[in-house]
Amino acid sequence: MSAYPFAEIEKKWQRIWDEKKLFQTDISDADNKLYVLVMFPYPSGDRLHIGHWYNFGPTDTWARYKRMLGYNVFEPFGYDAFGLPAENYAIKMGVHPADSTAENIKKFREQMKAIGAMYDFSKEVNTSDPEYYKWTQWFFLMLFKNGLAYRKKAPVNWCPSCETVLANEQVHDGHCERCDTEVTKKDLAQWFFKITDYAEKLLEGHDRVNWPEKTITMQKNWIGRSEGAQINFTVADSQDTIQVFTTRPDTLWGVTYMVLAPEHPLVEKLVTDEQRKAVNDYVEQSRRVSDIDRTSTERVKTGVFLGAYAINPVNSEQVPIWIADYVLLTYGTGCVMAVPAHDTRDFAFATKYDLPIREVISPNGQPSGELQEAFTNVGVMINSGIFNGTRSDEGIGKVIAHLAEKGIGESKINYKLRDWLISRQRYWGAPIPVVYCDKCGIVALKEDDLPVLLPRDVVFKKGGESPLKSNPNFLNTTCPDCGGPAKREVDTMDTFVCSSWYYLRYPNHNLKTAAFDKETVNKWLPVDQYIGGAEHATMHLLYARFFTKVLYDLGFINFDEPFKNLFHQGVITREGNKMSKSRGNVVSPDKFIVDYGSDTFRMYMMFMGNYADGGDWSDDGIVGIDRFTNRVWRLMEMLQENPPSGNESEKSKELERVRHYTTKMVTNDLDRFNFNTAISRLMEMVNTIYSYVQDVPSNEQNKLVVSDAAETLLLLLAPFAPHLAEELWARTGHGDSIFNASWPIFDDMKTMKNTYQCVVQINGKVRANIEMEFDQPDVIVLETVLADERVIRHVDGKQILKKIVVKNKLVNLVVK
Repeated sequence: MSAYPFAEIEKKWQRIWDEKKLFQTDISDADNKLYVLVMFPYPSGDRLHIGHWYNFGPTDTWARYKRMLGYNVFEPFGYDAFGLPAENYAIKMGVHPADSTAENIKKFREQMKAIGAMYDFSKEVNTSDPEYYKWTQWFFLMLFKNGLAYRKKAPVNWCPSCETVLANEQVHDGHCERCDTEVTKKDLAQWFFKITDYAEKLLEGHDRVNWPEKTITMQKNWIGRSEGAQINFTVADSQDTIQVFTTRPDTLWGVTYMVLAPEHPLVEKLVTDEQRKAVNDYVEQSRRVSDIDRTSTERVKTGVFLGAYAINPVNSEQVPIWIADYVLLTYGTGCVMAVPAHDTRDFAFATKYDLPIREVISPNGQPSGELQEAFTNVGVMINSGIFNGTRSDEGIGKVIAHLAEKGIGESKINYKLRDWLISRQRYWGAPIPVVYCDKCGIVALKEDDLPVLLPRDVVFKKGGESPLKSNPNFLNTTCPDCGGPAKREVDTMDTFVCSSWYYLRYPNHNLKTAAFDKETVNKWLPVDQYIGGAEHATMHLLYARFFTKVLYDLGFINFDEPFKNLFHQGVITREGNKMSKSRGNVVSPDKFIVDYGSDTFRMYMMFMGNYADGGDWSDDGIVGIDRFTNRVWRLMEMLQENPPSGNESEKSKELERVRHYTTKMVTNDLDRFNFNTAISRLMEMVNTIYSYVQDVPSNEQNKLVVSDAAETLLLLLAPFAPHLAEELWARTGHGDSIFNASWPIFDDMKTMKNTYQCVVQINGKVRANIEMEFDQPDVIVLETVLADERVIRHVDGKQILKKIVVKNKLVNLVVK
C-alpha cells in the first residue's frame, strides 16, 4: 500500500478548483444564502501564523459542511491593510508602506490558497486600495453631514513610542495595546464620531443577535448605562453652576464635599490664589496617569482642595470643592458629589483628608454612631429632611421628583461610553476628507472630490506629526466652497473605520458608483456567521454595529445589525504558554504543510481541543493525524484492490449502524463547532470499516453496505480534509466535485445498537459484561451467561441457588 501523496494531490485540486471557479459565488442569486465571514487579517511581514489558520481553517470546514447541506455559501476574503506596523517598518527599513503591504498581501494570498479554503478570491477587498478607502472617506462625509462627526480639542491618550493618539479601547492597563509603552495625555484638536448618540440602540440590539453572552456583557459594561439624576450645585460667591450626575440622589443630604476632574474647565476659574500652585502641580501630575489607572479601585486616592465651595441645593450647606484624579472629565459631568458615609471610595478619601462623614442611610432607621466603613446597602433614610423614614431604594425616585419640582435637578440616563476618537497622526491610513480655510473654516470635501489620495512622497520620521505634513503638494489646496487657499487635514483615520464597513463591500467589491449596492446588500446581509477573536468585543464589533445602525437610520439598508451569529475561536498555546516571538515558541504553518500537507495540519488544529477553548500545540501530536489520513488512503486503496462482492447480512449490521450513527453525530458536532469530537467519530468509523473488511473475506463482504459506508466516510471527511476527500471521491468513479454532492442523511432508528452490555453479578459482585441482543428469552440469556468462561470460573463445582434475569440489563447468580 502506498503512502498518501499529499503534496501532489493538494496542488492538483487547488488548480482544478481554481480553473473551474468552483467556489465563486453568483451574487445575483441570494436564494438559501449563507454569508460566512472571518475577521480579515492585517497582512504583516511575518506572514500567516497559526492564529490565522486557527481562525480560517475550521471556519472553512464549517462553511464547506453548510455548502454540502445545500446552502448557497458566500465565503469572501480580504485584507485590513492600513495600520501602524507598515509605517514603523518603513521608518526602520526604508521600505514604503505601499510596497511592503502589496508584497505582504501577495504572500498572504499564496498562503491562503495553500489552506485549500473555499474563499471566493474574485471578490477580494484591500482597505489600502484607493477604490476602497474612497468609500471609507465617503462614510466620514456621511457622518459629518448628519452631525455624527466633529472636531474638538481634548486631552487624548498619547503613545510616545508609536507617536500617535490611541482610542480608550486601545489602552490596556495604562499601556499601548501594540507596543506596551506607558500612555500619557496630550491636548490635541481631534476628530470624533458621535457613537454616544447610539448608546441606547447599541444596547437594544443585543436582544436580536446570537452572540456569546460574555461578549454582550463586555459591550454592555463598556457602554455603561446608568439611571439617576442630574443635580445643579451653585458655587458660593459665584454665578457658576456645577452639574452632577448621580445614581444615588437618596444620599444627597450626606454630601460633605465635591470633587472635580483635574481637567475640568472650572478648575482654573475657581481655584484661589492660595491653592493655585498646589492645584497646578496636581493637574500636571494627573496628566501623566492613564484613565485606567486613575479609576482603579486599588489605587490610593489623592486630591487637592481648590479653596472654593459649592452649595448643596437641598439644605443650603456649603461644601468644599476638591480636585482628584479618580474623577474623569469624560465620564458624566466630570464632577461627583461625595457622600463618604455611603460610598467606599468617598469614605477612603474623606478619612485620608479628615473630611466630614454624615450618615443619611441606616440599616434600621436609627443613627449608627461613628461609621467604620461606608454603608452601601438599601436602608432607611435619616438626616434627610422630609424624606426621613423612607426606604432608600424608594427614595431615589421620590427625591428625583422633588428636585424636578424645585427646578434644581432632573431624571437622567448616563453612559460610560465616550465618542470614538478617530484621528491618527500617521501616514498609512485613509486621509480625512476635510480642509481648513481661513475664510470658511472647516470644510468637508464633496463626494466628487474623493478619493483624497495618499501622496507617495512623504518623509517618515519621529516627532509626533503626521508624515502627510511633509508634502506641500498634499498639504496646500483650495477651498471647495470659496476657491481660496486652504490646507488639508493631515491626520488619517483610525484603521477601525476601514473595518467597520468591509462586510458591506464584499458582495459588490468592484462597484464604482457607491460603497455598496443597496439591493444586493439587503439580499445578502446581515452576515449569517461571523468568526473571530473575542478581543474585538469593545472595538471592531462595537464600531461595526454603530456604522450599521447609522446606515439603517439614514435609509441606506434595511437591517441594523451586521452579524447575526458570532463565534469566538480559542487561543492556541504551546507547552501551556501563549505563542510569541520573544518566547521563541511560534509555530510556522508553512513547515508543517510541507511535511504533512494542509489537510493534516487543518485537522490537527481542530483535533487539539474544543474550538471555543483553543488547544495546546504539540509537534508530535500532528503525527497521529498524519497516520489517520494515511489510514483512510490505504483503506480506500484496499477496497479498490479487493472490492467486496458478497451479501452477508450479520456482521455488516454493525457497520451499517455505525454509518448512520457517525453521520448523526458528526452533523450534530459540526452544527456546534465541535470539530474535535467530530474527527474522533470519523476515526471510530474508519476503525469499524477496517475491522469488517479484515474479518470478512472480500467475496463475502456485503457489497452494498461497504460501498455506502465508504462513500459516507468520504462525504463526512470532505469538510475536514478537502483535498484528500476530493481525490478519493474522483478515484471511486464520481465525475463531479464532492462539494457539489449532498451531505449524507441518517435514519435515527438505525443509529441504535441492537445489543446491550449484560452485567453478570455472582453473589453481588460483577464478574462479567457480556454483549447480548435485546429482548432475548431468559433461557437464551442464561445459556449465554453460563457458557462464558469468566462466569464458569466462579460457578464451576458450585451449586447455583438463584438465577435472576433483569430484562435487557443484568443477570444475578447466587451460588454456594
